Amino acid sequence: MLSVTNLGCRRGDLRVLSGVTFRLAAGQALILRGPNGSGKTTLLRTLAGLAPPDGGHIDAPEDEIAYAGHADGLKSQLTVAENLRFWAQMFGQRTIRPALDTFQLAALANRQAANLSAGQKRRLGLSRMLVTGRRIWLLDEPTVSLDSASTAVFAAMIGDHLAAGGLAVIATHIDLGLSAAQSLDITPFKARPEAHANPFLDGAFT
Repeated sequence: MLSVTNLGCRRGDLRVLSGVTFRLAAGQALILRGPNGSGKTTLLRTLAGLAPPDGGHIDAPEDEIAYAGHADGLKSQLTVAENLRFWAQMFGQRTIRPALDTFQLAALANRQAANLSAGQKRRLGLSRMLVTGRRIWLLDEPTVSLDSASTAVFAAMIGDHLAAGGLAVIATHIDLGLSAAQSLDITPFKARPEAHANPFLDGAFT
Protein backbone atom coordinates (compact mmCIF):
# COMPACT_ATOMS: atom_id res chain seq x y z
CA MET A 1 0.00 0.00 0.00
CA LEU A 2 2.94 2.36 0.57
CA SER A 3 6.25 1.93 -1.20
CA VAL A 4 9.07 4.51 -1.09
CA THR A 5 12.16 4.11 -3.27
CA ASN A 6 15.32 6.28 -3.19
CA LEU A 7 13.27 9.26 -2.07
CA GLY A 8 14.90 12.65 -1.73
CA CYS A 9 13.33 15.39 0.40
CA ARG A 10 13.90 19.11 0.39
CA ARG A 11 12.89 21.87 2.78
CA GLY A 12 12.86 25.06 0.75
CA ASP A 13 16.36 25.47 -0.70
CA LEU A 14 17.86 22.88 1.63
CA ARG A 15 18.21 19.26 0.59
CA VAL A 16 17.46 17.29 3.74
CA LEU A 17 17.23 13.58 2.89
CA SER A 18 18.25 11.30 0.05
CA GLY A 19 17.84 7.62 -0.74
CA VAL A 20 14.98 6.92 1.70
CA THR A 21 13.56 3.47 0.92
CA PHE A 22 10.93 1.39 2.73
CA ARG A 23 7.75 -0.56 2.07
CA LEU A 24 4.65 -1.04 4.19
CA ALA A 25 1.71 -3.36 3.67
CA ALA A 26 -1.77 -3.25 5.19
CA GLY A 27 -1.67 -3.73 8.96
CA GLN A 28 1.88 -2.41 9.39
CA ALA A 29 3.29 0.71 11.01
CA LEU A 30 6.62 2.45 10.60
CA ILE A 31 8.12 4.46 13.47
CA LEU A 32 10.47 7.18 12.29
CA ARG A 33 13.44 7.71 14.56
CA GLY A 34 16.14 10.34 14.57
CA PRO A 35 17.21 13.44 16.51
CA ASN A 36 15.38 16.73 16.23
CA GLY A 37 16.15 18.38 12.91
CA SER A 38 17.04 15.12 11.18
CA GLY A 39 14.21 15.42 8.64
CA LYS A 40 11.29 13.42 10.04
CA THR A 41 8.79 16.24 9.50
CA THR A 42 10.08 16.92 6.00
CA LEU A 43 9.76 13.24 5.11
CA LEU A 44 6.16 13.07 6.37
CA ARG A 45 5.22 16.25 4.52
CA THR A 46 6.71 14.85 1.33
CA LEU A 47 4.79 11.58 1.74
CA ALA A 48 1.62 13.60 2.33
CA GLY A 49 2.12 15.55 -0.90
CA LEU A 50 2.71 18.86 0.87
CA ALA A 51 6.23 19.11 -0.56
CA PRO A 52 7.45 17.74 -3.90
CA PRO A 53 9.93 14.84 -3.84
CA ASP A 54 13.53 15.68 -4.68
CA GLY A 55 14.03 12.53 -6.71
CA GLY A 56 12.92 8.97 -6.10
CA HIS A 57 9.43 7.55 -6.10
CA ILE A 58 6.39 7.29 -3.79
CA ASP A 59 3.88 4.60 -4.69
CA ALA A 60 0.65 5.12 -2.75
CA PRO A 61 -2.95 6.04 -3.58
CA GLU A 62 -3.23 9.77 -2.81
CA ASP A 63 -6.90 9.47 -1.88
CA GLU A 64 -5.98 7.06 0.93
CA ILE A 65 -3.56 9.38 2.78
CA ALA A 66 -4.43 11.42 5.88
CA TYR A 67 -1.83 13.62 7.59
CA ALA A 68 -1.69 15.07 11.11
CA GLY A 69 1.18 17.47 11.67
CA HIS A 70 2.27 19.62 14.60
CA ALA A 71 -0.79 21.88 14.26
CA ASP A 72 -4.08 20.45 15.49
CA GLY A 73 -6.01 21.66 12.44
CA LEU A 74 -8.88 23.20 14.41
CA LYS A 75 -11.11 26.21 13.93
CA SER A 76 -11.07 27.93 17.30
CA GLN A 77 -14.52 29.49 16.95
CA LEU A 78 -16.16 26.13 16.19
CA THR A 79 -17.19 23.63 18.82
CA VAL A 80 -15.63 20.20 19.18
CA ALA A 81 -18.54 18.59 17.32
CA GLU A 82 -18.54 21.26 14.61
CA ASN A 83 -14.83 20.76 13.99
CA LEU A 84 -15.30 17.02 13.60
CA ARG A 85 -18.34 17.47 11.34
CA PHE A 86 -16.33 19.83 9.15
CA TRP A 87 -13.55 17.30 8.70
CA ALA A 88 -16.01 14.44 8.21
CA GLN A 89 -17.72 16.36 5.42
CA MET A 90 -14.36 17.21 3.86
CA PHE A 91 -13.59 13.50 3.57
CA GLY A 92 -17.09 12.40 2.62
CA GLN A 93 -17.87 10.72 5.93
CA ARG A 94 -21.14 10.93 7.85
CA THR A 95 -20.62 10.01 11.48
CA ILE A 96 -18.42 11.59 14.14
CA ARG A 97 -19.56 9.41 17.03
CA PRO A 98 -16.54 7.06 17.03
CA ALA A 99 -14.22 10.07 17.10
CA LEU A 100 -16.08 11.60 20.04
CA ASP A 101 -16.09 8.32 21.96
CA THR A 102 -12.49 7.23 21.36
CA PHE A 103 -10.92 10.25 23.06
CA GLN A 104 -13.83 10.85 25.46
CA LEU A 105 -14.81 14.10 23.79
CA ALA A 106 -18.59 13.69 24.00
CA ALA A 107 -18.80 15.76 27.19
CA LEU A 108 -16.92 18.55 25.37
CA ALA A 109 -18.91 18.34 22.15
CA ASN A 110 -20.48 21.78 22.53
CA ARG A 111 -17.38 23.57 23.81
CA GLN A 112 -15.52 25.90 21.47
CA ALA A 113 -12.06 24.70 20.50
CA ALA A 114 -10.65 28.02 21.72
CA ASN A 115 -11.66 27.05 25.26
CA LEU A 116 -9.97 23.65 25.29
CA SER A 117 -6.73 22.85 27.09
CA ALA A 118 -3.65 21.93 25.06
CA GLY A 119 -4.22 18.24 25.76
CA GLN A 120 -7.89 18.44 24.80
CA LYS A 121 -7.01 20.21 21.56
CA ARG A 122 -4.50 17.49 20.77
CA ARG A 123 -7.08 14.78 21.44
CA LEU A 124 -9.53 16.55 19.15
CA GLY A 125 -6.88 17.03 16.47
CA LEU A 126 -5.97 13.34 16.52
CA SER A 127 -9.61 12.26 16.50
CA ARG A 128 -9.86 13.86 13.06
CA MET A 129 -8.06 10.81 11.70
CA LEU A 130 -11.06 8.69 12.60
CA VAL A 131 -13.40 10.70 10.37
CA THR A 132 -11.19 10.63 7.27
CA GLY A 133 -12.04 7.09 6.21
CA ARG A 134 -8.48 6.82 4.88
CA ARG A 135 -6.16 3.86 5.32
CA ILE A 136 -2.72 5.51 5.30
CA TRP A 137 -2.10 7.68 8.36
CA LEU A 138 0.94 9.97 8.59
CA LEU A 139 1.45 11.40 12.07
CA ASP A 140 4.11 13.85 13.26
CA GLU A 141 4.85 13.73 17.02
CA PRO A 142 1.20 12.88 17.78
CA THR A 143 1.61 12.42 21.54
CA VAL A 144 2.79 15.99 22.25
CA SER A 145 0.58 17.50 25.03
CA LEU A 146 -1.03 14.11 25.78
CA ASP A 147 -0.96 12.65 29.29
CA SER A 148 -0.17 8.98 29.82
CA ALA A 149 -3.83 7.91 29.72
CA SER A 150 -4.47 9.71 26.43
CA THR A 151 -1.23 8.33 24.99
CA ALA A 152 -2.48 4.84 25.77
CA VAL A 153 -5.80 5.65 24.06
CA PHE A 154 -3.91 6.89 21.02
CA ALA A 155 -1.78 3.74 20.89
CA ALA A 156 -4.94 1.62 21.05
CA MET A 157 -6.47 3.72 18.25
CA ILE A 158 -3.45 3.02 16.06
CA GLY A 159 -3.63 -0.66 16.93
CA ASP A 160 -7.29 -0.80 15.89
CA HIS A 161 -6.49 1.03 12.65
CA LEU A 162 -3.78 -1.50 11.79
CA ALA A 163 -6.00 -4.43 12.72
CA ALA A 164 -8.62 -3.09 10.28
CA GLY A 165 -6.10 -3.16 7.43
CA GLY A 166 -4.77 0.38 7.68
CA LEU A 167 -1.16 1.43 7.96
CA ALA A 168 0.66 4.27 9.69
CA VAL A 169 3.94 6.18 9.52
CA ILE A 170 4.62 7.90 12.84
CA ALA A 171 7.42 10.22 13.92
CA THR A 172 7.67 9.81 17.67
CA HIS A 173 10.15 9.33 20.50
CA ILE A 174 7.54 7.41 22.51
CA ASP A 175 7.30 3.62 22.62
CA LEU A 176 3.69 2.97 21.61
CA GLY A 177 3.95 -0.78 22.12
CA LEU A 178 2.77 -1.61 18.60
CA SER A 179 3.60 -5.23 17.77
CA ALA A 180 3.16 -4.61 14.03
CA ALA A 181 5.56 -1.65 13.98
CA GLN A 182 8.89 -1.44 12.22
CA SER A 183 11.45 1.23 13.06
CA LEU A 184 13.43 3.40 10.65
CA ASP A 185 16.28 5.63 11.76
CA ILE A 186 16.47 8.32 9.09
CA THR A 187 19.88 9.61 10.23
CA PRO A 188 21.76 7.57 7.57
CA PHE A 189 19.62 9.23 4.87
CA LYS A 190 20.69 12.74 5.76
CA ALA A 191 21.75 14.42 2.53
CA ARG A 192 25.26 15.71 2.03
CA PRO A 193 25.60 19.49 1.88
CA GLU A 194 25.25 20.86 -1.63
CA ALA A 195 27.99 23.04 -3.03
CA HIS A 196 25.46 25.71 -4.02
CA ALA A 197 23.38 25.51 -0.85
CA ASN A 198 22.38 28.70 0.95
CA PRO A 199 24.93 29.09 3.79
CA PHE A 200 22.29 30.72 6.01
CA LEU A 201 20.16 27.56 6.09
CA ASP A 202 21.27 25.33 8.96
CA GLY A 203 18.68 22.56 8.77
CA ALA A 204 16.27 23.91 11.38
CA PHE A 205 12.55 23.12 11.06
CA THR A 206 13.17 19.93 9.10
